[in-house]
Amino acid sequence: MNLNKTQLATLIAVVFHTIGLIGILFFDRGLFIKTSAINLLLMLVFIFYTQTKINRSFLLFFVFTFFFGIVLEIIGTKTGYLFGSYSYGNVLGPTIENVPIIIGANWFIVIFSCGTAIQFFMNALLKRIADTPINSSIKKLSLIVDAATMALIFDWLMEPVAIRLGYWKWNENGSIPLYNYVCWFIISAGFLWIFQRMNINKDNKFAVNLLMIQTMFFLILRTFL
Repeated sequence: MNLNKTQLATLIAVVFHTIGLIGILFFDRGLFIKTSAINLLLMLVFIFYTQTKINRSFLLFFVFTFFFGIVLEIIGTKTGYLFGSYSYGNVLGPTIENVPIIIGANWFIVIFSCGTAIQFFMNALLKRIADTPINSSIKKLSLIVDAATMALIFDWLMEPVAIRLGYWKWNENGSIPLYNYVCWFIISAGFLWIFQRMNINKDNKFAVNLLMIQTMFFLILRTFL
């Protein structure tokens, strides 16, 4: 069986997330939770592996999102001005100022996957309505708003699971503040504004597949954990 890069990466991602799901639900939860950072790092490697053109813009966007993702989390955990009052646990690997370094990779994965997914759906829609002209500014705004909304929904799905797994905790009565979601949308929209302006190949099908895999992963855990 000959698999292309996207198929191979998707197959491995499904296997890894399935093993993690079974391990967390039925076996040694603590052990499998500690592999979360490794899993995220592997998914990041697969995004690079399947990206059709790794140019300067792609690398700059990765570095920018990774770096400022960590900076925003440091500001958030130290001041509470972003997202609310929260702190990270000790299961996501090495940290900078008590923020796991892998969180920078997570910001990139979520933003890139959501942006790519919306671009994929937009391209499919535009092919079906090829005779209907759509203003380019509207298309750009739609990508930003729709992808930011997708990132927000993903965060909403992930938050309760992340708390139960010890990734982080909220210090305000343990409840997730609405302010967290407001900040997630605004910051995601900012990253996506940059994403749509940069000369990045937005046709990475693995990123779209990964978003669906992770969505199912957290949906199942949110239901049964």
